[in-house]
Amino acid sequence: MNTVLITGISGQDGSYLAEQLRGEGRRVIGLLRQGRAAPVHRVEGIEIAEWDFVDIAALRSLLHTLQPLEFYNFAAFSTGAGMYDDAVAIGEFNGIAVARMLQAIAETGGSIRFCQASSSEMFGDTTDAPQDETTPFRPQSPYGAAKLFAHTTVRAYRERHGVFACSAILYNHESPRRGSAFVTRKIADAVARIQAGRREPLHLGNLEARRDWGYAPDYVQAMRLMLAHDVADDYVVATGILHSVREFCEVAFSHVGLDYRDWVVESVADLRRDTRGPLVGSATKTRDRLGWRPTTDFETLVHLMVDASIASLDPKDSMS
Repeated sequence: MNTVLITGISGQDGSYLAEQLRGEGRRVIGLLRQGRAAPVHRVEGIEIAEWDFVDIAALRSLLHTLQPLEFYNFAAFSTGAGMYDDAVAIGEFNGIAVARMLQAIAETGGSIRFCQASSSEMFGDTTDAPQDETTPFRPQSPYGAAKLFAHTTVRAYRERHGVFACSAILYNHESPRRGSAFVTRKIADAVARIQAGRREPLHLGNLEARRDWGYAPDYVQAMRLMLAHDVADDYVVATGILHSVREFCEVAFSHVGLDYRDWVVESVADLRRDTRGPLVGSATKTRDRLGWRPTTDFETLVHLMVDASIASLDPKDSMS
């Protein structure tokens, strides 16, 4: 059976990819760190394997046993406000662990196709907008720096060792499965609670912060197209459109007939230092070479997230 190995299968990207693959009858194995809990978003038919993300020999043995044709790495330590915390752990997990994966693939013959989830955070405080695959990297956080190490290592194993390895330079992408620590999910969940009668204000940081937001299943599809292509390469995956946190709030609250200005409080306590330039991507290469285009616009994405938050609202968060 056509086997695919996925790290980070507990997150939104991993779960959407697993669903797409299982829908085609492919064998999907989620690779978890030893001792980690089973995926939050369970997909029927997924198998689980464990690796400590340190022992290259153990991973090499696992690859030899499982014989995957494709290997997607979504695993990452800390995002959002936490991308500045615990630089050692971030560097180890987001950077060095990827080098171990690539080395294990090379040592098993290099026939496995590998896709790394890189990040727009690698561009950091950029002076160029929009960014594409040729834009210089200027990471401003340990998270961005570790992702850049992994990104560079992908290219090195592709060019020097012949591994079919791609990096997907992913811009912000959201979905109803986005983690609760992210501002988009915080907004959607707050709308659900307020709409249900729990009239508490939502405290946010800089409402003028702007992001290039896309839809997670679209971005997963782009990564699949990368591994299906004849030649391995790196690609930007983005919408090319910036929206502010204020716009996200306006669309989310108006979706249920509310005015965000009645409920959202811009709080100094929630501000975080952010020296990044305007991160907006140009996916021209991805479109022209792979035929990829985003299918879900910003307003639809926001509505999907709000509807999902309402549907999953805990009864204790509603007024009786």
